[in-house]
Amino acid sequence: MACNHHQLRLCHSVRSSIASLSSPLLPTRLTLSSRTLASTPIRVGSPSVSATCFTWDDVVRISDSQYSSRHSSDLQGFFEKIRVCNRGLEKQSDFLPFVIEDQTVGYIHKGLSSNTICTAERAAITSFFDDHLKRFSNVFIFTQDNSHIMLHPVLRTPNERTRAVGDVVKCLGEELIPGIRKELYPVASSFGAPVFFLLERAAAPYFGIKSYGVHMNGYTERNGQKYLWIGKRSQVKPTYPGMLDHLVAGGLPHGIACKENVMKECEEEAGIPRSMSKETCLTHRAVPVGAVSYGDIDGYRYKRDVLFCYDLKLPDDFIPKNQDGEVESFRLIPVSQVADVLFLYSFSYCSPAFVYIGPDSLGYLELLQSLRRGDCL
Repeated sequence: MACNHHQLRLCHSVRSSIASLSSPLLPTRLTLSSRTLASTPIRVGSPSVSATCFTWDDVVRISDSQYSSRHSSDLQGFFEKIRVCNRGLEKQSDFLPFVIEDQTVGYIHKGLSSNTICTAERAAITSFFDDHLKRFSNVFIFTQDNSHIMLHPVLRTPNERTRAVGDVVKCLGEELIPGIRKELYPVASSFGAPVFFLLERAAAPYFGIKSYGVHMNGYTERNGQKYLWIGKRSQVKPTYPGMLDHLVAGGLPHGIACKENVMKECEEEAGIPRSMSKETCLTHRAVPVGAVSYGDIDGYRYKRDVLFCYDLKLPDDFIPKNQDGEVESFRLIPVSQVADVLFLYSFSYCSPAFVYIGPDSLGYLELLQSLRRGDCL
């Protein structure tokens, strides 16, 4: 049932799939999320619904056609989502390249350019390097011309660098870098390039390190109609609690391949057995369908993410069951209605909204191009 139409993915700040991709799920697929709505009350008719305090009944209610005012050919709302996702990129001049062995591996906040912030904010935020890293002069140094930041030359090996930077992150602590989870990400100039050292996942945006992840949509067919499984994140999650999300998603830590990570996350987040998601399964397997990227600057943090995207067609009688406590519940929603849910409820960084979008929609090519606003390499 594969098709040859373009596939379109939009994600919270991400997201750009400029390539022509075929997918069994939809002629054109759009993946978006809306983190910035997290604290905004949502109005559906007369009642107000908190962004993270809603029930599945709320979601199902607004997904009904009577609440849908968005025309399928109107893409302006999606452009706005992309703009919100890729926020703050005009402040890139506030960051200096983080360079190791002549390779740029990240970006560290150096201070504020004159046109990017108001006086009150300037008093509160000066420089991540000056305020927090400069005192670790045995680990971080400026170049002579102050054009970029490097690790101290005595740190020659990946293990030495990992220990030294890890000690810095420990000293900075949860108060400055929340969500420390002792999960290490590789620091390299590009995906698959030699790894210079390993960095705590939660610290990656503070060093502008490019992070990678895997996100998978689980869908099924019933009576000729496609349905998408949506997850609601646990309220105790340190990031985006209570928001809607993909069926399966996770970061890509050091030492694990994408396909292995997808199978692991399938088991942990949705109880999907490996026999169902592995590549050798002919009827049900996780199929790679592309990648999306985004850049998000917020204060000291420069989040640069690339997400490898997968589809998995599930048996129509399969019911996901979370195994790791990170997902509160799941709900099966018609694909044709998910986009309306997106526009009214808070999604995590990369949650899905699937709608039919084709070349006849005004702005289609621009939308495709905008889905890789970040550096995918």
